[in-house]
Amino acid sequence: MSSAYRRIGLFGRPKSPGLTGALQEVLQCLKAHSAMSKVLIEHDFAQGLEGFLASQEGPASFELTPMAQMIGGLDLAIVLGGDGTLIGVARQLAPFGTFIIGINQGRLGFMTDIEISKLKDELPSILAGEGIVENRGMLEVRVRRRISQLSSPEQVFYAPALNDVVISRGAVSRMVEIDVFVGESYLQSLRADGLIVATPTGSTAYAMSAAGSILHPGLDGLILVPVAAQALSARPIVLPKPLAVSVVVNDGAGTELHCDMQALTSLEDGDQILIQHSAHSVRLLHPKGYDYYAMLRHKLHWSANPVLSGRPDPVAPTNNG
Repeated sequence: MSSAYRRIGLFGRPKSPGLTGALQEVLQCLKAHSAMSKVLIEHDFAQGLEGFLASQEGPASFELTPMAQMIGGLDLAIVLGGDGTLIGVARQLAPFGTFIIGINQGRLGFMTDIEISKLKDELPSILAGEGIVENRGMLEVRVRRRISQLSSPEQVFYAPALNDVVISRGAVSRMVEIDVFVGESYLQSLRADGLIVATPTGSTAYAMSAAGSILHPGLDGLILVPVAAQALSARPIVLPKPLAVSVVVNDGAGTELHCDMQALTSLEDGDQILIQHSAHSVRLLHPKGYDYYAMLRHKLHWSANPVLSGRPDPVAPTNNG
């Protein structure tokens, strides 16, 4: 069977539990449904699997390739792992518009929504071009710093973020003190363990754990979530696109900035942090029948009531008549 994608990349977390079995399932599926595609397996992901791969009957053409040689020339990326693994790959592929499939080997897996047990049923239709496309917005963050008292602020850090940007106290047991601005308007001064600036994608990650609201991924916006603020009135706030968020660090000793927990920099007094919407987005592919609300209900165990156990899901009312 021919595939809609000519160049397919395989990515994952090296040496993760159950990796060989999952990879074997994927290769068998690619052989059956993408026999003429060129399959590139990311070199670091394949470390320790050389013998296993040599014994596999995969697609007609597959080879181990360094990430730097893959990212600009793929039509499709298949990621085996959890959301963190997918985010790491997506951050690099977003500028190229590559479609991404997530095969869940993690825990919750809000984005890696194909389970290994359903791979043979759900992956073939995606390979045939019948997947549901979903674009996930990203952020980009810049840190500007005065190198000397007489100099203008210079950019000392840049990173993209798919989930969130987190300003936190790091390893130092003290609070973060920051001023927060939205556009050109002053919002608040915050003394807290940290501040999360999350995309709708990231609203089900750290932001949710800090009592932030869940944002539907179709929304163009972001959410600011204070973490353990020293103020009873501190609350999350949802902001629309294209507003940017600026943060000025007042007391920077031990303060850190994380992007998706994959890029990190230390902050200093007076640092200016600019967080804005990125021109790039991540292009996820979901299997046919994907339902965002069903995914939330399943992953978060909503309606986990013994009385409802075994019953079919309620049917939504119609608007006819």
